[in-house]
Amino acid sequence: MTIETAIIVEHDGWPDCRDLCLRAVDAALAAVRRTAPPGTVPDGDLDVSLVLSDDATVQDLNKTWRDQDRPTNVLSFPAYDPDQPDTPKGAPVLLGDIVLAFETCAAEAERDGIGLDDHLAHLVIHGFLHLLGYDHQTDTQADAMESLETAILAAMGIANPYKDDRPQDV
Repeated sequence: MTIETAIIVEHDGWPDCRDLCLRAVDAALAAVRRTAPPGTVPDGDLDVSLVLSDDATVQDLNKTWRDQDRPTNVLSFPAYDPDQPDTPKGAPVLLGDIVLAFETCAAEAERDGIGLDDHLAHLVIHGFLHLLGYDHQTDTQADAMESLETAILAAMGIANPYKDDRPQDV
C-alpha cells in the first residue's frame, strides 16, 4: 500500500520543500492508519495532489467553493467518500487535493515566530486529515484533530504549533 503525492508548485516563493511535503503526507497517513477506526482510510494505493500556490488562487477557490472572498492558508478538496468506495479493483484511490497560499502561510509563520517549513508541514498534515474526514467544527473535533496533528508533527521532530511556549526558530 503506497501513496502517490503529486506536488505542483505554482508560486516561486515556496522553498524547495518537496521532500518535506512527502514526509508530512507519509507521516499523516501512517498515523491515521494506526489510529483511525476501520473504514476511515481506504485500503490499497492512494493518490493525493498538493498545490503550492498563492493568495490570489486560494482566494478565488475559497470564494467559489466556500463563499468566502478572502485567502486562507490551506484548502482541502476531498474526493474520497468512504460510503462510496467504488474504485476499480487495482486502481489507486484518489483522496483529493490540498492547496496552500504562499503569502498567507509565510505571514503566519513570521507572525508566530516559526519556520516556514514547520508551518508548511503542519498545514499539509492538517489538509490531509481533512481529506479523510477529520474536522474542527466542534471543540471535540478540534481537540481530536489537533492532538493527532501534534503527534504527527512530534514524530517528524516539529514542535507543537498549538502550544504558546514552543521554541522560536532563529
